[in-house]
Amino acid sequence: MHFLITQVLNGLVSGMILFLTAAGLSLIFGLMNVVNVAHGSFFMLGAFVGLSVQQFTGSFWAALLLAPLPALLLGAVMERVFIRPLYRRGHLDQVLLTFGFTFVFVDAVRWLWGSGISSVSVPPVLDGIVRLGGIVVPKYRLFLIFVGLLLALVLWLVIERTRLGAMVRASVDDAPTAEGMGINVPLLQSSVFAAGVGIAALGGAVAAPIIGVYTGMDIEILIPAFIVVVIGGMGSLSGAFFGSVFVGLADTLGRSYLPGLSLFLVYVVMIVVLLTRPAGLFVARRS
Repeated sequence: MHFLITQVLNGLVSGMILFLTAAGLSLIFGLMNVVNVAHGSFFMLGAFVGLSVQQFTGSFWAALLLAPLPALLLGAVMERVFIRPLYRRGHLDQVLLTFGFTFVFVDAVRWLWGSGISSVSVPPVLDGIVRLGGIVVPKYRLFLIFVGLLLALVLWLVIERTRLGAMVRASVDDAPTAEGMGINVPLLQSSVFAAGVGIAALGGAVAAPIIGVYTGMDIEILIPAFIVVVIGGMGSLSGAFFGSVFVGLADTLGRSYLPGLSLFLVYVVMIVVLLTRPAGLFVARRS
């Protein structure tokens, strides 16, 4: 029983890492109808920037604070210069463009940081373990679960309970009418795109002490993140959260009990959802 509970906690950790990536991916699609294949590259960029900041300052908290900033800037420039002209040209052009950016990011990371694998140390306050009954849980894994839940709550409050969130929802439902009411939809789109990739970069910085920092981590996180978005529903924040939990638990429990079929189980979950609810578990409010 203790082993099962431990694996469930590990599945929640994996789910929160996925959510930190899938949340921004889902928001970008929900508002802008843009498929950003380069989203995982910002996850990788956040991990490498966080590594450099921690090596330079010696502070893990400074790394978490500063890691999303380059992603925010690059995301805003990328949306304004490259993606905005493709809004009316369909998803294939968007996929081809952003797929090309994945190669640019990988080469840039290799040029700046090299191709080795690096590790990130956790701060002393999060080092060690916590005993929950007869279960031993690393403190940092509990911290990562807390970060994922906190981010989910903050995003929900912003989107559902603030004026900014109302503007976002209005732009999603009917962009022309929203512009007619005085909402600057292009600025809102740029801001959401930058925020989405910034969240992914934060996810990379937070996940680095667990999964390490290396080139190729972008693709490894991107594929399950897209599965999460498909399962939860394109553009749905709640779908991204619960889809991340489902995929994280399926993958972790599969590795523990059916190691030869662990990856297969994740795709089984996606297939079952697509057969029963083709739009995903949660349908985003998009026109």
